[in-house]
Amino acid sequence: MTERLRRDTDSRTRCGAPCEDGGMDLPASIRHRAQAQLAELVAIPSVSAEGLGLHEAAAAVRALLDELGLTTELHETDGAPVVYGHLEAQPSHPTILFYNHYDVQPADPLPEWETPPFQLSERDGHWYGRGVSDDKGQLVSRLAGLHWYKEKHGSLPFGVTFVVEGEEEIGSPNLADYVAGRADQLRADGCVWEFGGVTASGRPLTYFGLKGIACIALRGRTASHDLHSSLGAVVENPIFRLASAVAGLRDDDGRVLIPGFYDGVVPFTPAQEALIEALPDEATELASVYGVDRYIGGVTGTDFQRQLLGQPNINFNGFHSGYGGPGSKTVLPATAEVKIDFRLVPGQDPATVLRQLRAHLDAEGFTDVIIDELETHEFAARSDADHPFVRHTIDALREAYGLEPVVYPSVAGSGPMHPFVEHLGVPVVGMGCGHPGSRVHSPNENVRVSDFDTSVVALLRLLETYGGGS
Repeated sequence: MTERLRRDTDSRTRCGAPCEDGGMDLPASIRHRAQAQLAELVAIPSVSAEGLGLHEAAAAVRALLDELGLTTELHETDGAPVVYGHLEAQPSHPTILFYNHYDVQPADPLPEWETPPFQLSERDGHWYGRGVSDDKGQLVSRLAGLHWYKEKHGSLPFGVTFVVEGEEEIGSPNLADYVAGRADQLRADGCVWEFGGVTASGRPLTYFGLKGIACIALRGRTASHDLHSSLGAVVENPIFRLASAVAGLRDDDGRVLIPGFYDGVVPFTPAQEALIEALPDEATELASVYGVDRYIGGVTGTDFQRQLLGQPNINFNGFHSGYGGPGSKTVLPATAEVKIDFRLVPGQDPATVLRQLRAHLDAEGFTDVIIDELETHEFAARSDADHPFVRHTIDALREAYGLEPVVYPSVAGSGPMHPFVEHLGVPVVGMGCGHPGSRVHSPNENVRVSDFDTSVVALLRLLETYGGGS
């Protein structure tokens, strides 16, 4: 990618404004159907962390796949069911696998929502509601592209397989076994992953890998019950105890201090490193979107991308202890807890990382600190960036948006990509309708309608050029 390219977001394909290089408009009938489908899904509060609405959402997704003409099944797991849909490929045509999820994050804090979270709302060119970006809107965009293909060409000559799970937001605890156990049933030539969108500068993005993750809680107790704070002169405070423990887990530059943590880390290949070096410097634009003054270590440019995408790290998600109400309460709390997640890269095993953490805490004198393993553990994955399916994806994005795509060998987020790469050997690409301001996992989650439209155009072109029909 040596060509210097336009970065003007207004030059992207808009509904009613085709690209100069042959882009197309999303038909109003396709968008209206998609909006109705999205409203139906958003109205179901399928919060996996709370076990709410999962079977109802699975049934709704199955009905949408039935409407598309797929053969569908609900596959039960030890948790939420997986919605499976399939259409056999015609001879000499490939099969395309779509992975999505129907579960969503909790809507809290509710007072920060401007409109009800489980009601699709439209204002100022955006759709709002829990799941409109992660991941119900992305799922509906796939359905829209397939419906549009059928309207244009009459039928789907390529094979289609959908795997839509209901536990992604709690770490997909049953998906790896599901994919491994049904590998023959899920074989495909390419996989469209659950999410994607545009960068801060408006260019379409695609990616071929995800970080792994391990989530834990550290707990400490220094008394049998809360005490009067005057006893803090002689009784240890659990907040101080845990604060001391976590302060030794990373340095000021973000490097994890647990011995052995970086052992076996797989660096980017020369080809992947070339993709990193070709990425735009969007550190300043993202800082504005995220509302931050500086990055850890002051990184920018290629170093920013290399650290974000290629380095493992530790995050402290929450510190909970003692009194947090109005005014003061002179209490010495008995317990404290810190929620932590590790973001991992290829070559790291979540179980090994937790054993290293235990050994480090013990060596530093924190044998009393308890590690609780939470449900979210996933391996990192990077798929083949040289596969024809990947090249067709890049071409389809370029054509739909009229801009050169930003191509990431891997992204900073985590998800259950590893079993698809490991057990199916399928190349995986990310594409979709999100943007940096989508507020995923936050109040006022949204997608821009124009982004939704153009993402469907891009998917249609991928289906036509790779699947057949262009």
